[in-house]
Amino acid sequence: MNKATAAQRIVRIVRPYVAVFDPALMAIIGSLGVIGLITLYSAGNDYPWRVTDQIRNFGVAFVVLFFAANVRPQWLMRLALPVYIIGVALLVATELNGETVKGATRWLDIKVTRIQPSEIMKLGVPMMLAWYFHKREGALRGLDFLVAAVLLLVPVALILKQPDLGTAVLVLAAGVFVIFFAGLPWKWLAVMLVGGVALLPVAWTLLHDYQRERVMTLIDPSTDPLGKGFHTIQAMIAIGSGGMFGKGWMQGTQAHLEFIPERTSDFIFAVYSEEFGLVGNVVLVLLFMALVWRSFAIAINAPTLFARLLASAIGLIMFTYAFVNMGMVSGILPVVGVPLPFISYGGTALVTLGMACGFLMAISAHRKLVQS
Repeated sequence: MNKATAAQRIVRIVRPYVAVFDPALMAIIGSLGVIGLITLYSAGNDYPWRVTDQIRNFGVAFVVLFFAANVRPQWLMRLALPVYIIGVALLVATELNGETVKGATRWLDIKVTRIQPSEIMKLGVPMMLAWYFHKREGALRGLDFLVAAVLLLVPVALILKQPDLGTAVLVLAAGVFVIFFAGLPWKWLAVMLVGGVALLPVAWTLLHDYQRERVMTLIDPSTDPLGKGFHTIQAMIAIGSGGMFGKGWMQGTQAHLEFIPERTSDFIFAVYSEEFGLVGNVVLVLLFMALVWRSFAIAINAPTLFARLLASAIGLIMFTYAFVNMGMVSGILPVVGVPLPFISYGGTALVTLGMACGFLMAISAHRKLVQS
């Protein structure tokens, strides 16, 4: 009897912390995670330890998700400004005293460990912009959108300086989504698009040599099939050879004969496509669409502008991750080093994604407790 009472007491204590989990969102994340581990097992058959590491990474990401899901949206809003300021400060510190690896200065040694400050801004920027527009709700002017643009472009410029084009694209997209959902006038958006196209020649001159080479390789990878175009050509061969139903799990020749570079991380989609074919790709795309749909459903039901902007931005960040990765592997976008969410090997991206999904669950679970 005492044991039963103790068990009931534990259940009562734990239940509120577990009740924040969104069943639909957890089902989608779980499905993507299983697909990721199955594909990684095949892609990394020469690196069996990577599957073990990835399971550990999922464990860490789940812990982060759990704690993020139990943070009330009021606290998320209070954290937005400090997180943004700390993130920008760390980016500046990385520029001044960061560690350079393979020509890129992206890591900062803080004695205890090394961190990549740009990862903070993937969520720090949309949080900051959502907070800013929430504070300006009901009194928005054109100047507010210009201020938001500055708040966005400062970290993006610092990330580009490292250089890290992939992360800069994700941070820029996250910020643009928030600004758009905050009510950016369509004519302003049209002007921005026209201006962006007009500035392409200037942007070309600002790109690093390797970035220009990636764009040229995108246009015609056959100009250097054994060099710069090798990644794209081999990935497209793998995707095409998968056909309708794929060659079967562990049967992908491009992956197992080691023709696909970075096959456990950035190019894991090529391995998946070869083994599971078009049908498998449709399933994967539907799962990502379901993830975006669930994010929007949470955003629609959120009672404050901050929560609505953050939830909708997170949904489109997931979309951007998947679209850019699948696009670069398929040869329709330049190679920029963006992982496929919950599929690619890597701990840092998983932790960021886990935190983002935790924020979604916090907004969903605590929506009645948030005061508008």
